[in-house]
Amino acid sequence: MWRRTYLLLLLVRVYFALSPSYLHPDENFQGPEILAGQIFSYPSNPTWEFTSEHPIRSVFPLWLFYGLPMTLLKWLWAEAGNGSTPPDIVYYMLRGGMFVLSFVLEDWAIHELVSSLRRRRQAVVLVASSYVTWTFQTHTFSNSLETLLVAWSLVLFQRILENKQRSSIFPCIVLSFVLVVGVFNRITFPAFILIPGLRLVPHFLHKPLSLLTIIIFGAVSCFFAIFTDTEFYNATSISLSDVFRTPVITPLNNLFYNSDSSNLANHGLHPRYNHFFVNLPQLLGPVYILLLYSFTSQGSLYFSLRNLRAISALSATALLSIFPHQEPRFLIPCVPLLLTCFNPPKSRLFLVYWVLFNAALGMLMGVYHQGGVIPTQLHLPTLLANSTGPLTSQATTTTAEVLLPSGTATVFWWKTYSPPSWMVGDLSNPSISNLPFSNISTVDLMGIPGPEMIQRLDQSVPKCGQKRSVRKTSRDSQQLHPDKAVIKHDDPTLLVAPNSNTFLDKYIASTHAADVGNTAEKEVEATLQSLQLHLLWSYANHLNLDDMDFGDDGVWPTLKRVVGRRGLNVWLVRRGCYG
Repeated sequence: MWRRTYLLLLLVRVYFALSPSYLHPDENFQGPEILAGQIFSYPSNPTWEFTSEHPIRSVFPLWLFYGLPMTLLKWLWAEAGNGSTPPDIVYYMLRGGMFVLSFVLEDWAIHELVSSLRRRRQAVVLVASSYVTWTFQTHTFSNSLETLLVAWSLVLFQRILENKQRSSIFPCIVLSFVLVVGVFNRITFPAFILIPGLRLVPHFLHKPLSLLTIIIFGAVSCFFAIFTDTEFYNATSISLSDVFRTPVITPLNNLFYNSDSSNLANHGLHPRYNHFFVNLPQLLGPVYILLLYSFTSQGSLYFSLRNLRAISALSATALLSIFPHQEPRFLIPCVPLLLTCFNPPKSRLFLVYWVLFNAALGMLMGVYHQGGVIPTQLHLPTLLANSTGPLTSQATTTTAEVLLPSGTATVFWWKTYSPPSWMVGDLSNPSISNLPFSNISTVDLMGIPGPEMIQRLDQSVPKCGQKRSVRKTSRDSQQLHPDKAVIKHDDPTLLVAPNSNTFLDKYIASTHAADVGNTAEKEVEATLQSLQLHLLWSYANHLNLDDMDFGDDGVWPTLKRVVGRRGLNVWLVRRGCYG
């Protein structure tokens, strides 16, 4: 029975791995965004972590987990003679790779860490049924990699401790490499292995060769990591002596940065109890209630907390609570560790709660959460190439044919997560035919007020009579729309925004058409000069949770708007005089 359940959950994990939800900008901007520009020459927009005077992010683990498969894919694609690699192939390859890492390394680590056969089967199914495994672990988060590195550090701890007759040289070599990768991947990694690592002290006292092995091979791995970062962050080629004279030690920079509370204030400050009483419940659901109950003598039936896994999870949560900036994803490594310590009650009620909790959070976070950003960014070149056909507004019969010419297409993103620039890809790719311009400029407006956003659009769209040319329609176009002129703009402007934002309703082209008909003659010119939005494309599986304002609109009207009008729209921004 458990095998069939596990196989079904494996298929669920595959589904969510290939669903293009967007959980946090860091899953792109702290990983693929950096290397895609290096490997494929895609447009790239490195964040401040990589561009500051003292960079705080290491590229060493990025090359190991993302750079190598991306380089291999580029080589295979070039060998096939298909031109440059499309960004959607790169994206789904990375997501598939994260699924494989989770399926192989995480589940393998559970088999190693849980000795009892019955408890092992329970643990594997519990971890496989968690929405955290479906979503966070299949995304390109440094936290997801940290989960694997923490689990395998504990596996290697256990192997070394169980081998009392030998010095365990090979596990020590592997452990030294895992520890270095873990520290360079995330500065929070030591919090998970510090207290469990104290169990190795008696072993090192009796077998000092093990400690010497970890120190030597750890130093070698650390040198390679520092060399990789130093070379990456220097504009010119470096020598070995440069690594010793002016090394770039990103974990040290990261530690200094996060030790300053004023820096953390820029990212949001939280109360010290946030990890224990807010973030863990979000990740564990009904299991969290039984975890609290287990701290009483009567509740010890549900949790076994006297093992390396529980010690790692709970001590890390306590240590990370010292820092005032606390996000749920920082505790992702705790989820499989605590679930392997959990003995679920034989209650259908608990099973129902567990299934409903993970199904609801899985669909929300794995499908709908900012779910239109990635598909829209990947589809933009094709959309613009195909937008030479009729453009029809859903609420009006007015049809205009729009030709998007050469030059630069400016795409403004509003009220969404930051779109990854690299997903626009190489616009010279022959797979994108009829693309009449050479550049797509991505402008992230984030969550600025609506009037300010309109002002930015107004500055981008030419005034009536400026940079405008009207051409005769082609023979085919005249047959379709004999009374319509083809409008050509030198530099088209697009707006990508959630459909749930009612601020944009008054700018939709159909609304302007009605306004013109009811406007006095002296105001017609002003109406024509105003901006109009023509819908080009829409992606339905998109929810913008940041758009919820229960305080002003009320609970039900807000849910009706955000959920009922879910979706992400791509608008062509024009003026009325161009219609």
